[in-house]
Amino acid sequence: MAEVKVMSNIFYENIHYNPIIAAVKHLDMLDSAMESPCKIIFLLTGNIFNLESMIEIAKEGQKGIFVHLDLMEGFSNDIVSLQYIHEKFNPDGIITTKGNLVKHAKGMGMFTIQRLFLLDSMSLETGKKSISHTRPDAVEILPGIIPKITKDIHREIKIPIIVGGLIMDKEDVISSLNAGAVGISTSNKSIWYM
Repeated sequence: MAEVKVMSNIFYENIHYNPIIAAVKHLDMLDSAMESPCKIIFLLTGNIFNLESMIEIAKEGQKGIFVHLDLMEGFSNDIVSLQYIHEKFNPDGIITTKGNLVKHAKGMGMFTIQRLFLLDSMSLETGKKSISHTRPDAVEILPGIIPKITKDIHREIKIPIIVGGLIMDKEDVISSLNAGAVGISTSNKSIWYM
């Protein structure tokens, strides 16, 4: 568990330094993310052939790299793939919507971010229950332009919150941070430089 402590310290130091997270959803965005002032990258693309090199590039550039397991091609969304990615590539952490993978990743000493898609009040309540059960290291809420809900979740679950999705401008960033988010993940390159 000492490894999780180190990873969480790295995450929190980086997010404190710069709360904007570069969400890389296309391979050609990685170079831009590496040149940006963002200290953390959420890798939302990749496959069995290029994942290792993308993680190495981020680590060599001293960027925190968090792999979204659900979006990696060629890997199944199971414990074996999780363990393989952890042992073979050693990213700084993982992102997933799947509570069972959060629990297993935590058991392996990985830093975990559980992603919640909030579509309606039912998905909000289901998401809160899932987070209370899995206890990830951080939660990412999508869409990120709902500060009222961010504030509600932050008050109730007491886990660091990242918001993402539909972040368009500085006003969205500021209102999300004021609502209690510790970070903003976005693929909007202009926001990376705020």
